[in-house]
Amino acid sequence: MIIEGKDISADLSDAADVVVIGSGCGGATVAKELAASGLNVIIVERGGYYTTARGDFDQRADNMLARIDGGRGLDTSENGEVALMYGNCVGGASVHYWGDSWRLPKDRAELWEKQGVSGHGIDTLAPFFDRIEKDLNIHVHGPEYYNRMNQLFDIGAKKLGWEVEGVPQARRNCTGSGHCYQGCAFDAKQSMAITYVPAFIKAGGKLYADVEVQRITRSKDGSANGVDCLVIDRTKAKVTKTKVRIDAKAVVLAAGGFTSPVIWLKSDLPNGSGQVGRNFMCNPNPLLYALFDEDINLWENVPAATGTDRFRLVKNKPNGEYLEGGYLLHPNQLQPEILSAVLPGIGPEYQKLMKQLPKVGSAVAWIDDENGGTISLRDDGTPIYDYKLTGVDILKMRDAMKKEAMLLFAAGATECIVPDAAGTRITSEKGIKILDTLEFENGAVLHGAPHPSGTLKMGDDPATSVVGSDHQAHEVPNLFVADPSVFPSGPSVDPSETIMAFAYVAAGNILKKFKPEAAE
Repeated sequence: MIIEGKDISADLSDAADVVVIGSGCGGATVAKELAASGLNVIIVERGGYYTTARGDFDQRADNMLARIDGGRGLDTSENGEVALMYGNCVGGASVHYWGDSWRLPKDRAELWEKQGVSGHGIDTLAPFFDRIEKDLNIHVHGPEYYNRMNQLFDIGAKKLGWEVEGVPQARRNCTGSGHCYQGCAFDAKQSMAITYVPAFIKAGGKLYADVEVQRITRSKDGSANGVDCLVIDRTKAKVTKTKVRIDAKAVVLAAGGFTSPVIWLKSDLPNGSGQVGRNFMCNPNPLLYALFDEDINLWENVPAATGTDRFRLVKNKPNGEYLEGGYLLHPNQLQPEILSAVLPGIGPEYQKLMKQLPKVGSAVAWIDDENGGTISLRDDGTPIYDYKLTGVDILKMRDAMKKEAMLLFAAGATECIVPDAAGTRITSEKGIKILDTLEFENGAVLHGAPHPSGTLKMGDDPATSVVGSDHQAHEVPNLFVADPSVFPSGPSVDPSETIMAFAYVAAGNILKKFKPEAAE
C-alpha cells in the first residue's frame, strides 16, 4: 500500500515493527528484506510518488528536476563549490542516477576494515552483490548503446594508451532515450521505484509518500521507538501542519548521506564521538566541455556505457608526493536544456555556442575525495553543508581536468571549454597547462556532488564512530542506519550497489534481534 500526502487529510497514528526513513537504495532494500521475512514494516518518504503509468516522467529536465531532485536541483554547499545531487522521491537517488553499478572494490573493503569496520568484507558482500545484479539485471551494454561521445571517449583513450572498459548498467530493455537523469520514462532503468519498492509492497509493506520525518523519538531507556512526521503539500512544496506519528520497535535511518545526519541532529540524538555530520565526502565531479567538427548529440543513448578506471587509485612519486589519479574518468551526458544553463558565456558569444550545441561533447570525473566537510544545523534547523576542496583533493581535481582535456583533444576536439565564469577556452594540447593554475575553488567552477558519505561513520569503536558494524547506533539502541552515511570514506566507485549490499547486512542484523528464526 502506498499512501500519498494528498490522501492524508487529518492527523494520524500508525505502528509497525520497523519504520524505515527513506526509500532509496538503502531504505528500499532493507525494508523489502524485512517485510519478506514477516516483519510489519512502514517506509516514510519525504518525496513524491511518481510512475510512468500516470505519465509523470515527461523527459523535460526542468520539470523532472523539480519533481525528483532534492532542493529542486538547486542546492549547493555554503560557498557554492559543489551542487548537492540527491533524490527526493519514492526510489530516492536511484530514480535519477545514470544506472552505473559497480561492486565495492576489494581494496576499498580492505581499507574500511583498517578504518574500523568489520563484517563487511568482500566475501561477506559477494552473495548480496550476486543477488542485486540478478534482481536489477546489471550487465555491460553492447556497442549498440554507445552514443557518439562514448565512441569518441574510447577512441581518445586508446590513442593515449589508456585501457577502457564497459560500465555495468542496471537496465532492462533500454530504449536508449538518453533521459536517464530525469527518471526513465520507459521503466528500463532498474531503480528502486520499479524493483525493490514494488517487492516491498507485494510483501505486505506500507509506504507513506510526501511525509517528512521531523524527529526520531526515544523511549525512557534511550532506545528508538518511532518517528514524528509532517505531511508535505506536494503541489506547493510546503510542509503542512498535518501530523503523522508512527510507533515502532526499531527505526532504520536511510534518508541518504545528505539528509540522515540532518535528521539525527534535529532529533537531538547523542553524539558522544563527535562524528555526527563530520567526514562529509561527496565525490565532486569536475568536467570539461569540448567542440567537435561533427555532431555529438550529447543527450542520446546511455550516458556512460564506457570509461576507464586507470586512474581510480592514487599514484605517488617515490618521495610520497602526489603524482596522479584518485578518480574515475567517463564520457559525460547532459540534455540540451541543462547544457544551455551550465555552459558559460553571455550575449553573442553564448548565442554562437548554443547554435553549436549538437557539436558539444564532454568528459567527466568523480574525485575520490579524502578531506571531508561538515553538515550542521542553523538555529532554525535548516542544514549547513560546509565543503571546500583542500590538499590532495585539489591536486586530484586539476589532474582529472587535465586528463579530460588530453582525451577530448585525442578524440578530435577542436577546443575545450572550462565551465568557469570566464568561459576559459583551451585551443590546443599546449594550453592544457592552464589547468594547473586556473581558479576553480569557492564557486569559480561549480562541481556536482552526487555521492555523499561518511557523516554517520561506521566502526567498532564508539569513541571514533557513530554506528556499529551491526548498523546499530552505538548510543541509541534499536536505531539502525542503512545508507552511505555509514561509509568511513568514499567507496571509490558509484555507491548504489554497495549501499544495497550494506542494507542486506543491516537487515540481517535487525532480523537477528527482532526475528531470529528468520535470520537463520
